[in-house]
Amino acid sequence: MNNSAYIYKKLNFTTHRLLRLLEKSKTGFLLESNLDNANLGRYSFFGIEPFLTIQCKDGIVTKTQENRKQSFKGNIFIEMRSLLNKYRLNSNGKKINFPFLAGAVGFLSYDLGFYLEKIQRKNIDDLGIPDLWFAFFDIIIAIDHYRDNLLIFSTGFPETSASSRRKRANSRLKDILYKLNDADEIDKISLGRTPCRNGGLESNLSHRNYLKTVNKSLDYITKGDIYQINLSQRFHTNTDLSDAELYANLKDVFPVPFGGILKTGDFSIISGSPERFLKYDGRFLVTRPMKGTRPRSQNRILDRQFKAELERSHKDKAELLMIVDLERNDLGRVCDYGSVKVEALRNFEEYSTVFQTTSQIRGRLYPEMDRIDIIKACFPGGSITGCPKIRAMQIIEELEPNRRGIYTGSLGYFSFNGNMDFNILIRSFLKKNSDVYFGVGGGIVYDSQPEAEYQETLVKAEALKKALKGSYNEAICMAGQ
Repeated sequence: MNNSAYIYKKLNFTTHRLLRLLEKSKTGFLLESNLDNANLGRYSFFGIEPFLTIQCKDGIVTKTQENRKQSFKGNIFIEMRSLLNKYRLNSNGKKINFPFLAGAVGFLSYDLGFYLEKIQRKNIDDLGIPDLWFAFFDIIIAIDHYRDNLLIFSTGFPETSASSRRKRANSRLKDILYKLNDADEIDKISLGRTPCRNGGLESNLSHRNYLKTVNKSLDYITKGDIYQINLSQRFHTNTDLSDAELYANLKDVFPVPFGGILKTGDFSIISGSPERFLKYDGRFLVTRPMKGTRPRSQNRILDRQFKAELERSHKDKAELLMIVDLERNDLGRVCDYGSVKVEALRNFEEYSTVFQTTSQIRGRLYPEMDRIDIIKACFPGGSITGCPKIRAMQIIEELEPNRRGIYTGSLGYFSFNGNMDFNILIRSFLKKNSDVYFGVGGGIVYDSQPEAEYQETLVKAEALKKALKGSYNEAICMAGQ
């Protein structure tokens, strides 16, 4: 079917080939929902072969298009706003009613927040991950889980004239159909290799040192510097699993509404995130902070006890309410006065390995604000820093030994039709060749118990450890505990 802004084709088609096609590609993405929830999980999105990439590291912007690379010192937000304005679908003033019609897909690292707030850096940058990385895709595949079909949207960018765009859009549509037909049909990515090499997982904080960081945080809380802080530890191991195999393991173990893979050519992000950071639909802005965790058990009685314990916990409730207040303030910086509302104060959500509690806050964006203003006002998410946000980030910088990189950053998209949607990068892997890294953490408040906080990080790590093992085996390859 044709449209002045794009062309698209609808197919009755299984999605099994997409991971194989992504595996063959140097750069690409799969943003996927694995929950049967029309509000959170109706669509997944897939793309390969971007026409442009842009990244920033310590104020140096690098753009690559048609194999031409340009690096310069500049403001990454000015560059991103310029590109998003340049590549925007013209629908003759009508709202295009679909969440993602191709666009920029990528990530914001947690460390971008220090660039935004001009906070002095102290800890080690041992991974060298960009502060921001995005690829611009002129064609994407949307998987409609409700209707069980695929829609392919082809925009014709980066061509600018109507005839050139139409020609490129048709050519690219034919090309992706050929690649889909050429991809090997598979039912699933094989599981069960032996990925835990070199002695298993190693943390950048020992058990003892993690307890010390919690106690130091409690000192800051007692002195009144902060009310809450999110502390984390980072694990490292090696794996023989491919990106697609590791992702297939993770989504089998921990199905979530905001997961996916992003391949940059230098490293990959494999995410099983249950938390939405920000969604914007052209008018309204929504965030869903998540705080409060308990483990799941195969024993039904014990499982119910864990859930009841979370429901009764004054500590976990206070932790979530503080973050709700912080996020309301963040949205208030870019939303119409009086429009910011808490739609859900404390919802209980069940996942395969944990119980979580989540809130939802919504506001109507000021007409003069845009998506870049939203990121600048709200990033990083308050649920993974603490409050007040800037002071919490300064203390995290003091107490954690390494820069976080992707962990607690955001993965998502800016659509060419003006929408955006980003997760919080928790329950997520960074994979560089055979090296795999992941962070786990928790919120510290006045009545936190250091050992309980440490154990909560291990509960959150359980799904990731199972994905590395490639099975549901309760035995874990863990070093230094």
